[in-house]
Amino acid sequence: MKPRQITFMAGLCVALLGFIGCRPEAVPVDSITLRPTEKELMVGTTYQIVASVLPADAPHEVEWSSSNATVATVSEAGVVTAVAVGECDITATAGDKSAVCHITVVDGTPSDPDVPVTGPFDNNGASTAVFSVEEGRTVHFSRGNLQYQASTEMWRFAEHQYDYMGSANRNISSDNTGWIDLFGWGTSGWNSGANAYQPWATSSTNSDYYPGGSLTNNLEGDYANGDWGVYNAISNGGGRPGMWRTLTNSELNYLLYSRAASSVGGHDNVRYAKAKVNNVLGLIIFPDVYSHPDGVAEPDNANTASATFNSYVLTASDWEQMETAGCIFLPAAGYRNGTSTDYVGSYGGYWTSTYYNEDGACNLFFMADAMELSFNIRSFGLSVRLVKD
Repeated sequence: MKPRQITFMAGLCVALLGFIGCRPEAVPVDSITLRPTEKELMVGTTYQIVASVLPADAPHEVEWSSSNATVATVSEAGVVTAVAVGECDITATAGDKSAVCHITVVDGTPSDPDVPVTGPFDNNGASTAVFSVEEGRTVHFSRGNLQYQASTEMWRFAEHQYDYMGSANRNISSDNTGWIDLFGWGTSGWNSGANAYQPWATSSTNSDYYPGGSLTNNLEGDYANGDWGVYNAISNGGGRPGMWRTLTNSELNYLLYSRAASSVGGHDNVRYAKAKVNNVLGLIIFPDVYSHPDGVAEPDNANTASATFNSYVLTASDWEQMETAGCIFLPAAGYRNGTSTDYVGSYGGYWTSTYYNEDGACNLFFMADAMELSFNIRSFGLSVRLVKD
């Protein structure tokens, strides 16, 4: 071997040894948390537990175990299967850290997915009626507005479409035992890189709500987990992350202003109508295919943004029939600013997954004499109504 080659090889070996010797140590796991920390399941049902490991760049593999596999088992992915009545702990371990979710299994007959659904919502809380959001694409709406309880880290849909929490949102905090339903934009609980990402966030600084620290990021793609429905398991909405999502601004625009819909009361393509339903003000969204119930008044204010709520009044019985026929109702739940609530019962604001500018994100708003797609301050708490593809 020539001297120059020997010198080169020796230098290369030294460089490689130096590189190996300077290789950074693996980042240790600081913590692991589970969502939820307790859950009640019926025998025969399954549920996805979500594990979050910090720091995010710590290399890790989460290992799952059950304290009593005769009560509930858990898969390598954290999916719990309720086997028999009883209680057990599901433990997730990453590195030398662990976290526990307490499982209570109760008796009951879970819904059979093979049994045809005859009501307005299926076993996962999705509307049986469909709504077009672009040419050739439809979605199903959730059975009610999204709600959250911080003390149990549990998400659910409202029991009725016209339900909302109102002034209870003033109690927003990380340990609140009550339920809230007005959320800052992108506050799914996923650490996207935003300063304010938890559902109880009350920061008034709009830049704190930038997914990934950038104002132009939507709740899609790399930041889809910032969407409440993508990241979270909804307890009465199928119980698994990734089943739901928030509409984009363009989809909502198509839904309200462009899609073909049924004729009602002599009006063609009836897509929406402001209304007072069971004494609650809000917005009715009609499905693509709709047959109006006999004996129920027809709307004469359809597709009219300037109409008043009181121009179409429906009793609880009227609404039950229209809901069965496929209608969706968005209640005027007001909005939250920090720990105060305003215009509860007279103003409706619903987030989309689309950013607008440095201060705001796109939303649907409606009130007594107006309705439009616009934007609202990211730090404000608005309603969330999820859809399922």
